[in-house]
Amino acid sequence: MTRTAGPRTADDLEFPDDTARQASMDHAPSGATTLERPVPPEAAPAPLPLVLSAGTEEELRARAAALRDLLAGTGTADTTGTAGAPDPASVALALASRGSDGPHRAVLLATGRDDALSGLDALAAGGAAPGLTTGTVQEGALAFLFTGQGAQRPRMGAGLRAAFPVFAEAFDEVCHVLDPHLPRPLREVIDSGDADLLSRTEYTQPATFAVEVALYWLLESWGVRPGVLAGHSIGEIAAAHAAGVLSLQDAARLVAVRGRLMQALPAGGVMTAALASAADVAPHLEGRTGTAGIAAVNGPTSVVLAGAEETVQEIAAELAAAGRKTRGLPVSHAFHSPLMEPVLDDFRAAIEDITFHSPRIPLVSTVTGLPVSPGEMCTPGYWVDHIRATVRFADAMATLEARGTTTYLEVGPDAILTSMGKTCLTPGRPAALLPTVRRARPEAPTLLASLAQAYVRGAHVAWSACFAGTSVRPAELPAHLVPAETPLAPPAPLEK
Repeated sequence: MTRTAGPRTADDLEFPDDTARQASMDHAPSGATTLERPVPPEAAPAPLPLVLSAGTEEELRARAAALRDLLAGTGTADTTGTAGAPDPASVALALASRGSDGPHRAVLLATGRDDALSGLDALAAGGAAPGLTTGTVQEGALAFLFTGQGAQRPRMGAGLRAAFPVFAEAFDEVCHVLDPHLPRPLREVIDSGDADLLSRTEYTQPATFAVEVALYWLLESWGVRPGVLAGHSIGEIAAAHAAGVLSLQDAARLVAVRGRLMQALPAGGVMTAALASAADVAPHLEGRTGTAGIAAVNGPTSVVLAGAEETVQEIAAELAAAGRKTRGLPVSHAFHSPLMEPVLDDFRAAIEDITFHSPRIPLVSTVTGLPVSPGEMCTPGYWVDHIRATVRFADAMATLEARGTTTYLEVGPDAILTSMGKTCLTPGRPAALLPTVRRARPEAPTLLASLAQAYVRGAHVAWSACFAGTSVRPAELPAHLVPAETPLAPPAPLEK
């Protein structure tokens, strides 16, 4: 499978959301077992997506009622299950194979016939039900946000590998390209259940990259087209690959070298999250910038300090004395700080011969917080600065919002940026921040639920792709249930 990136056709401290985990190295429970490569499923996906759209809310409700009757056996279709009623999977595939024909949309993720009937009853009555998402197409662009270090956990992506052959194949390919650069096979490390091993930067960064790239390829296979991309720290490399700036081979080498050099640095640096603005922290850094700095600005009043332990602790104490809450993060190194400078020359030398390309999907940089110009990411210097520079996530989110983004889909192994991003947006404006995966939740249902939310807001989703590799065949649906389609065009890409 050869792919080319680019579009085709805390605690009691009350830290906002997951600031600490985004900046830290995670230590998740161990004990998982290794998965074998999944066989493409023959059965229908679980949960089953039943997708409806209409020109008005009343028409949507009427179609829900008609679909309910069909699945109950009182309508007609040519593919039957039991007791004369059509097979829900065949009906779902038939619905998924058609385009949207109106701005009012609904997706019901059903676990079986009874679940589908109760959900459709609720939709027909204008009510709510588990697994039911409704909405109206909104103006605005769709952004993909690629998660940074701190979201990793043992066996991440295992649920997606088991459910979706496209993800499994993509994940295996990325691991295959990364493995020559690593001491141990990456998939072995991820599936070992050894959280401490995975938390070594030399594995954390490649593992996060592998999951994110596989997720991107899965989303692409479903026709989900972002208008713009952004990534937090290591996530920006995955975003650059997705945009076509880096081939998979070059991106993998860059990620692996980056992680290996960072891992080789002496331990001893620290990182501390603070409920303070960058302006609040700046006076405390005067005369100390040689040993400490702001590693990330994750929100209007959420920053991460990094550097030498003594300096960072002194600043944290001063902030605490001023009434600012702080919390130390469990990290092995002080990322995005002056302590990264010893690796910069070696990193530059290791990536000098990498070939870069102008992005084919617009990007917003978290180094500058601004839209990326055609050649901006196309030099080794950008990626050298990327190691040392402050991650300006809050500025990037402000840029995305100012340029018309209203739906944000986080591409990564946990809902880190989904949480942090909420604090960066203007209160009261219609926006949705959606995770593709959440820690401690089933991966496939979580992904489908977020895609349902994106779809009802106007994102294009080729729902029929969920049935790839199954033996399901579409039913013939009655015309009154699905009239002639007038597909909506996918949202236009964000203009730079």
